[in-house]
Amino acid sequence: MAKSPPPFAGFEWMIAWRYLRARRAEGGVSVMTWISLVGITLAVFALVATLAVRSGFRAEFVDTILGANAHVTVYNSVTVTETGQSNRVIDDYDAMADRLREVPGVTRVAPLVKGQVMASYRGRNAGAEVFGISAEDLATIPRIAEPEQSLGDIARFEEGIAIGWGVAQQLNASVGDRIKLISPDGAKTPFGTSPRVNIYEVVYIFQAGRYDIDRTRAYLPFAEAQVYFNREGVADELEVMVANPDAVEQMTLPLLRAGGERVLLWTWRDASGAFLRALEVEDNVMFVILSILVLIAAMNIISGLIMLVKNKGRDIGILRTMGLTEGSVMRVFFICGASVGTVGTVAGVILGCLFAIYIDPIFSFVNYVSGGGVWDPSIRGIYALPAKLELADVLSAVVLSLGLSFGVTIFPARRAARMNPVEALRYE
Repeated sequence: MAKSPPPFAGFEWMIAWRYLRARRAEGGVSVMTWISLVGITLAVFALVATLAVRSGFRAEFVDTILGANAHVTVYNSVTVTETGQSNRVIDDYDAMADRLREVPGVTRVAPLVKGQVMASYRGRNAGAEVFGISAEDLATIPRIAEPEQSLGDIARFEEGIAIGWGVAQQLNASVGDRIKLISPDGAKTPFGTSPRVNIYEVVYIFQAGRYDIDRTRAYLPFAEAQVYFNREGVADELEVMVANPDAVEQMTLPLLRAGGERVLLWTWRDASGAFLRALEVEDNVMFVILSILVLIAAMNIISGLIMLVKNKGRDIGILRTMGLTEGSVMRVFFICGASVGTVGTVAGVILGCLFAIYIDPIFSFVNYVSGGGVWDPSIRGIYALPAKLELADVLSAVVLSLGLSFGVTIFPARRAARMNPVEALRYE
């Protein structure tokens, strides 16, 4: 008894290859094949590119948050003094900082003094948020100590003031210039509170990578900020950095216990959680929309295979009379459709990866052709369009594309397999 050939035997691949490369005059559908191939390629390219930009944008956004801001801000609840004034300053900030440093997972604790001022230089003004911090603690903030761009020397911080790139642009000031800080909460006199005006030399200019930070932030030495904002001997809050910012919720209870009764916490997720949740929803919606595009592109495979089955009806009848089984016929046409989907998926993944890798020159070219202004950092918050290739994103695109391509191929392949050879050859 003759042994039946195994599934996906060599002759099945040979027949499928002959059908795919056949010209239309020979009963092939090469045009439809190319349309299906291009459609799958472009859909997968769009999916991979979008997922890379999505991952890059989230990574850049989170990195700038964690690299220039506190992971956890520790401050006191409001109390009312004997004179009826509200007060939330931290008197024992050194002792509280020592207790917080003992919490497992805490990498740094820095006392801060914060205040809003008007910065002025040669008739130009800019609003700024001043952080009073020690030079040692400032040198441990990644996006400030090692920014994307910088001017001056952070080692001279104790001699003046450090300002963001955007603040410097608004004031048209550079390193070595002496800018004026004006605070409405100045010296208290019998006639009321008079504004306080001090002049500081700009010793360091940084670009943290976040437009809102660079445009508003300035740093003063901690002791100088205490005097300037009338915070002698106290701090406004403590800036806490942790080893694992993603698990910051697990550290809130130990930090509250270490801080004391009046302590309140504000984590980086509290500050940016709404944006991150909106970004996650947008990510899911974009993935669904682009998945539909891949499905639409895969539907072209059905059209091409149905036409191929119709054109090859005579061949199917002959092959069946020669002993080819229904399973072999089905596999021949499945190979035709799956090959188009596989080649299109591979090409799309390659194009998407190249786009993510070379996104900077591509974006620069688009910006040049359009005359500039394509990316507004004041709206997006970051200065350039980022892209980050993640293996999980690429694999999800591949699995989705191949799954849809293989799935839509089954229907026309089954139709070809069930074709009656007598009916196929009746009019030949």
